[in-house]
Amino acid sequence: MGFAEELKNQSAGDWDAAVNHPFVDQLLDGSLPDEQLRHYLVQDYQFCDAFTALLGQAVASAPSLPSRLVFAGVLGAFASDENTYFQDCFEELNVPEADRTAPTLGTATRDFDALMRDALASRSYPEVLAVLLVAEWLYGEWAARAGDPTQWPAEPKHAEWIRLHNNPEYNAWVTWLRDEFDAVEPSLPQERQRVAAVFAEAVRLERVFFDAALIPAAVS
Repeated sequence: MGFAEELKNQSAGDWDAAVNHPFVDQLLDGSLPDEQLRHYLVQDYQFCDAFTALLGQAVASAPSLPSRLVFAGVLGAFASDENTYFQDCFEELNVPEADRTAPTLGTATRDFDALMRDALASRSYPEVLAVLLVAEWLYGEWAARAGDPTQWPAEPKHAEWIRLHNNPEYNAWVTWLRDEFDAVEPSLPQERQRVAAVFAEAVRLERVFFDAALIPAAVS
């Protein structure tokens, strides 16, 4: 068992709860109300700055040029495809500019942003990878639940979010990221515990973030 699978198994409760969350259920079947999708996207968009910086730190910290080039390619795609999705949805859902750039942050959003920035400040390649891996792998798993694209919801605001996290390129990226994480498994117990703690906290916050998206009034 690789390091990634080991840490995933240690957080199985939160992991499975996030992947199979009622928010995800409603997104996948197209029944998610616009109000909740709007709240989710506004909060999720606030991670873009820290996530972009994390990818940049991965470029800087990676041990070889081939790894740097993978992160650089993902960074370019993230800045294009995903940002376009957010902007299109914001227009469709009539999200004002203030809510796009400076909304009131929920507790889960603040905590997840802080975790990303702590990993960024650490300049530790394994810690940066831990946060990136959880974010990408867990999203890939819930999106895989959508099955065949012919069964996806009709609304682009639902289907496109699934497609962004369920396509051959994305799946290959997650596999590569998992292998890269396994390859830099820390040998020192103290470092290993620190990376494991970062991984577990990222998984916990993914679950909490979905909780907040489903019932925004309870966490705003």
